[in-house]
Amino acid sequence: MADTAPVVPSRLSRWLTLLTALRQPKTGFVLIFGFASGLPYALLLGTLYAWLTDAKVDVETMGVFSLVGLAYAFKFLWSPALDRVDLPLLRRLGKRKQWIVTAQLLLGAILVLLSLMNPLTMLGWFSLLAGVGALASATHDVGIDAWRVDVADEKATIDILSTVHQMGYRIAALVGGALALFMAERMGWATVYLSMGAILLAVGFVGLFAPDAERSAAAKADERANLDTLRQPGQIVPRVRGWALSAVALLWGWALVVVLVFMVRSLISSPEDRPDSTEFVATMGPLVVIATVVIPGLIAGWLEKMRKEGRHVLTAPVPSRGGLDVALDHGYRALILPLAEIIGRLKWAAVLVIALVLSYRITDAIWGSFAYPFYLGELQYTKDEVAIASKFFGVGALLVGLALGGALLTVIGRMMTLTLGAVIAALTNLLYADLAIGGARMQLASDLTGFTWLAGLFGADARLSKLMLTIGMENIAVGVAGAAFVAYLSSIVAKGYSAVQYALLSSLTMLVGTLGRPALGQMIEQRGYYDVFIFTTLIGFFAVALCLIEWVRQVRSGRAENAPPPEPEPEFAE
Repeated sequence: MADTAPVVPSRLSRWLTLLTALRQPKTGFVLIFGFASGLPYALLLGTLYAWLTDAKVDVETMGVFSLVGLAYAFKFLWSPALDRVDLPLLRRLGKRKQWIVTAQLLLGAILVLLSLMNPLTMLGWFSLLAGVGALASATHDVGIDAWRVDVADEKATIDILSTVHQMGYRIAALVGGALALFMAERMGWATVYLSMGAILLAVGFVGLFAPDAERSAAAKADERANLDTLRQPGQIVPRVRGWALSAVALLWGWALVVVLVFMVRSLISSPEDRPDSTEFVATMGPLVVIATVVIPGLIAGWLEKMRKEGRHVLTAPVPSRGGLDVALDHGYRALILPLAEIIGRLKWAAVLVIALVLSYRITDAIWGSFAYPFYLGELQYTKDEVAIASKFFGVGALLVGLALGGALLTVIGRMMTLTLGAVIAALTNLLYADLAIGGARMQLASDLTGFTWLAGLFGADARLSKLMLTIGMENIAVGVAGAAFVAYLSSIVAKGYSAVQYALLSSLTMLVGTLGRPALGQMIEQRGYYDVFIFTTLIGFFAVALCLIEWVRQVRSGRAENAPPPEPEPEFAE
């Protein structure tokens, strides 16, 4: 009795803590803001391609259009600025709310304007607005993440607020996906985007009343102390840091301009005058990756090597002389130092890790934008059928995959689950290849397993059942791979830089897939979906090979399978 008595009040206290948190007004705003984060992503990077399919926009153009997703891949570049820059006349709203509310109102207005356009005849303006919307949405997400941390307290903890945020995000995925498809089938796309825009405008108005919290004086003092560390003896001299940061900024800027110019040229040109997407990806794609990943990594590694060798380092403290020095310190600490830490710690193994990060999710990332054109245009399913198969049944299958992936991480270990996830994520592309040539094998599998009979109990015919089975199997594979990949990324980052390093690495997972979509769209136009799915299956096994090599590296280095994330050096700890 004495051993079990303390358990009851402990559990009771947890429930009381949860109920107290749910009664806090900020918890409701977190749910609303989570919804506002998920809705633009669903509408701009998913459902919009169903509209483009209905408007008879060609698949190659959709591939170019999908480059707007790079805003999410590169949001880590401007995220530090949200801590330092105030919007004119809006600072009184609060440090975070000025960005959040502005982004919500801008996104609402953009969706309303999109509803007034014909995407086929006004594709240039349509894509420009979608690009601005993606940029605003990515910035909004950065602001929400920071706001959630700022307003958390002992009553509404960060864990509870993060969970509620995810609930809002998932609800938005259903509203922006399934509900949008149902509405489009009955009322048209203009009404859908007008309604969604009105919802976000309303959210922006409600957001004006959300609580805001400045960082505490202690947090500000800690940040100042961390920045001052960069100007202490043994650290790289500010002049060298400035040149390094400028070089990295120029490389990233060049890459963004190159992609933007290609996108604009492709969208404003007639099909016969359009730049060749395959040639662009083959020639400029590697250069973009080199400019955004490889060279910055080499610069960061060089700086870390110099610091450890005592070259170009300070011999005495150097005080900050004003706003420019503070901006330099913030930029260096936010963008270069986390990269320097991971390169310095992993050394040449960092090449393997970054290659794995770039390629692991490529099989689903590269063709995701063409899912609606495939279902609606190629296979001729209705919007209602796609909503049921992809959004309702597919989301359930994804949750099953995530749960299965979590169980496998415990049972068979991180690297085996990571490798298995890469294998099944690649192989499920073969299921779509079968659908592309009629789906006879998937129909047979659906019939033999009894899935056709089971789906029929809920009103689905045999044709819809094979689509549901295909999407379900792929989403289970994606869930397993996703759970394993999150665990792997979490094991790679250092505790002191976990937020920045995780954001950087997770952003890189979108880079190659997004850059490859224009070429994939061209390949679909020229070769058809079957060849594309065979191709994505083959490139998926590149990630499998890297998983095996990384597995061997970890075994040889003696790293424990479930070892905690590494600690940074004391002078760089957050």
